[in-house]
Amino acid sequence: MKPQKDKESLYLEVSTVNESVSLPLHSSIVLFLLSYTECSSFHVCLVTDQADILPSLSGLVPGGLSVSEVRRDQLPGLVRMCRLPAALEPAACFCRAGLAVILRHIIQRACQLMPGRRDVASLLGFKNTCLKACAEVSQWTRLCELDIPSAVEEHLRNPEDQMCRLPAAILNLEKRLGEPVKVHNDDKIRRQKLQQQKKSDSHLKGPSSEMESQSNESHPGVELSAALAKLSADAGPAPSTRERSDIRKVKTTDLPELEHVFAEGLYFTLTDVVLLPCIHQYLNSLQKHTPSTLSHLPLLLRWYQHVQELPSVLRAAKDCGMALLGLSTADPCPPQPENPQPSEAEEEGPKLKQEPFIGGPRPTLTKLQENGIDAVYSAHPCPTWTVDWESLPAAVNPTEGKMSDARAVRKQQQLNNLLAVVKELARPGHTVVDFCSGGGHVGIVLAYTLPKCQVILIENKEESLVRARERSAQLGLTNIGFVQANLDYFTGNFNIGVALHACGVATDMVLDRCLQARAGFVISPCCYGFIQNTLKFKFPKSARFTETLSYKEHMILCRFADQTAINLPPERRLIGKRCMGLVDLDRSWAAETHGYSVRVMTMVPEGCSPKNNMLVGIPTR
Repeated sequence: MKPQKDKESLYLEVSTVNESVSLPLHSSIVLFLLSYTECSSFHVCLVTDQADILPSLSGLVPGGLSVSEVRRDQLPGLVRMCRLPAALEPAACFCRAGLAVILRHIIQRACQLMPGRRDVASLLGFKNTCLKACAEVSQWTRLCELDIPSAVEEHLRNPEDQMCRLPAAILNLEKRLGEPVKVHNDDKIRRQKLQQQKKSDSHLKGPSSEMESQSNESHPGVELSAALAKLSADAGPAPSTRERSDIRKVKTTDLPELEHVFAEGLYFTLTDVVLLPCIHQYLNSLQKHTPSTLSHLPLLLRWYQHVQELPSVLRAAKDCGMALLGLSTADPCPPQPENPQPSEAEEEGPKLKQEPFIGGPRPTLTKLQENGIDAVYSAHPCPTWTVDWESLPAAVNPTEGKMSDARAVRKQQQLNNLLAVVKELARPGHTVVDFCSGGGHVGIVLAYTLPKCQVILIENKEESLVRARERSAQLGLTNIGFVQANLDYFTGNFNIGVALHACGVATDMVLDRCLQARAGFVISPCCYGFIQNTLKFKFPKSARFTETLSYKEHMILCRFADQTAINLPPERRLIGKRCMGLVDLDRSWAAETHGYSVRVMTMVPEGCSPKNNMLVGIPTR
């Protein structure tokens, strides 16, 4: 079946091992959500290296979907540049990629088509933020999008070899399911739980220790009732009931804690949708190979049972060939194995916490200077070059955005600096990528002024990218593409990477992508105070800085690098500028070890932005 022109194409990976065809977990999760939401506005393209795979996947792909096969070498250009899953709009210039981005997009599309589906809308959680943040900054997104699927697939590849220990990601999830639940305005539910406990206590007779034990038992009925009510399409506003006076007088701090019903707390969200296909396959494997191991995961089993309380889940599971297991949680849980492997969150947690700072940056600056290290700025290659803004269409000009006249002028000056350098590097036929593109101030000017280059805008925020697409449509640009994705999901080759004010470690993520692609880069960093160690990046980055400074001392530089605002005293701003230069010098030295020539320079005029550094790199080999 060929893709229908009016439908968005959804590209899902298919695995082939020894001519055996299967669906990776990411693909299974997407299909499960499509079934759960009953959303049929997508044409599903199964990406494969061999022909005629659909019969082999019978029972795993829900009925009612428009489905076809596509060979990997026939993928559209933007899709080929991204990790799957990916979705491409019919116009073929707007692509979404990455598990969390695709799942959120399916939900939003389903809500547009079926506004009455309360159970679908609630999947996005409080303020529609569920799995919105990228895995680099959100532990939940990282756990659901990367850690759990990877751990389960590793287990399924060698189940016998993996039985001796529980994966770190699974232990992490089990631990999280035992933490107290915090939800928006949970005071009322906690008071209902207290009232239920008191009512239960009143039926007990005699002041025995058994009575005290029973009165302290958890009462999951209130949590489960609240969770199921939120999913009901027929549920109206809850009736207003006045609590008993003794319940009203209890301090909030003395109310009983709520227990997990679903993964992130009380309510069924997108997180549970992601986890269910993964945990189902994992539990199925444990039951088959070592059923005794299940007793080490009582909270995970309880969650697995709660999920099966939802009729929509049971229907979707049946459509996707998932025979959910009826596992018992009644058996007592034996002690955990000795020295269990710590979860990744526990390993990284302490590193992600900023230590308190005492004193100023002078000891650190002196230490660097004594070791022959100080900020070095290269001369700007074309300080007087400027875009002829007056001659450009209105949709190209940042003054058309929602900003003051003074800020628009500064934005023009910032763009002058980036464009001046990019024009020196770009050649006809080059692909230029505007990372963290926002509303497209950089990318649209590049596409308009470099008509012989292909320009791709990459941004995680859908609203910003949609605005950029609308502006480019006004201009009739044909050399521009849009990718909504976290940076890790863009894997295509390109010639020049650009980023204006990439915040914190986003600068390092852009640098990393450029180094992998052997592309030149023009990057203006921002928000130095948000720099911190992550799974991928450790600071300081260069060997010479690492030999001289500790992580804490480097964080001092980052903290004071943010003190460059125009309203600060001149002396403090000079120190801030020096710290900025040192942080970027460390970045440049690290990049040079990959065979690059890197310069750190200052935008002109300096007052165009408090964060006026630029990193310009060119591969030398």
